[in-house]
Amino acid sequence: MRPTDPPADAASLEALVPALVERLPHLLDEVRRLLSADWPDYAQFLAEEKAEVGAAAEGFVRWLVEFAERHLSEPPGDLVPAPTTPVALFEEIGRVQWREGRDLSELLSAYQVGARVAWQHVAGTALDVGIAPTALAALAEAVFAYVDRLSSASARGYVTEQSESVATRERLRDDLVELLLSDRSDSAVVRAAASRAGWQLPREAAVILVDPDNPVGQAMLSRLDASCLPIRRRQLTGAIVPDPVRPGRRQRLATALHGTGAVIGHPVRPEQLPASVEIAEIALRLSRAGTLTNDPVFVAEHLDAIIVHRDARLLDALRRQCLAPLDGLTPGVRQRLTETLAAWLRHLGDRQAVAAELRIHPQTVRYRMARLHELLGPTLGDPAGRASLTLALGWGLGGGEQAGAASAPGGAAAVDGRVT
Repeated sequence: MRPTDPPADAASLEALVPALVERLPHLLDEVRRLLSADWPDYAQFLAEEKAEVGAAAEGFVRWLVEFAERHLSEPPGDLVPAPTTPVALFEEIGRVQWREGRDLSELLSAYQVGARVAWQHVAGTALDVGIAPTALAALAEAVFAYVDRLSSASARGYVTEQSESVATRERLRDDLVELLLSDRSDSAVVRAAASRAGWQLPREAAVILVDPDNPVGQAMLSRLDASCLPIRRRQLTGAIVPDPVRPGRRQRLATALHGTGAVIGHPVRPEQLPASVEIAEIALRLSRAGTLTNDPVFVAEHLDAIIVHRDARLLDALRRQCLAPLDGLTPGVRQRLTETLAAWLRHLGDRQAVAAELRIHPQTVRYRMARLHELLGPTLGDPAGRASLTLALGWGLGGGEQAGAASAPGGAAAVDGRVT
């Protein structure tokens, strides 16, 4: 317990209330004048909400004296609670600060200006009334404790509004993603949802998909810029990227997503995203299987391979049909003839190029191709037959057979049965 002040001190503290209330208009005018230069909006608020601010200020004066009286007679921990109304008011001020996109530090700096002016007036009035030094010290602590509580209230309101706004924004963005990837992707509903989510519909967009089992890819998604919409489905993790072909973005994506096992879909208009994401899912499956080995995979560069590998059963059926004349050969001979045929198709019959790719003598190529002509008959001379064989062999071989290392059709290179 602190020693109590003489009764005269308590009487002088009571006398302080009417004296300070009388000076409140002058105090608020001075605060408003000081704020007008650097914080004109706050000064305008004081002017427009004069009655409410005046009532809160009078409540502050009465709390101030009660705080000082209690502080002089009770342990420091037993302090008088701040009035509820100002706390609620200043929480709302903090909320407004966030909604208007302003920094919290600006608001707290303005509070410090108000605290200095308030203390000057409180101290001057206290000296006029004849407050004892111990009571004056208690008043000083009360002023800055009050301002600290109001600052905390505004900070709490600011953070609460921020959290609620972020949660609402994320929910609206999730709703927008569901619309963009649904059969309603070309409706006016999407435009309205984009407006609510604060996302400008781009001319083109692409999807990024990552392997849900790849933690590096999952972490990288969280670092994409705010213009990207996250995709958070049970079996689908990724993002929608606006304007993916704008200058510099492709290279930034390639750098950022390297090592993540990501697939970047081909750019399409927003209403075509449902079809685009299906193609990207196929590319992700082929990437996980090792058929597409780029890191990351840009779907636009592998549309031919994706078309060929879209249905593995159909591709296997085509290969069995095209290579049926080779079924009677031993596995070793069949593999050598198949890889020679694949290289011959890629190089459009250039025997020297086939020999260089397979590291064999051109005469060996001549012998093998003669054998293939015997087995396949007129197929090699028929454009439609060569087209079927190219589809079957040009993007990698199945059943343990290996393709060569030259470029496959469409710019892809087939290496050990994989497209790179």
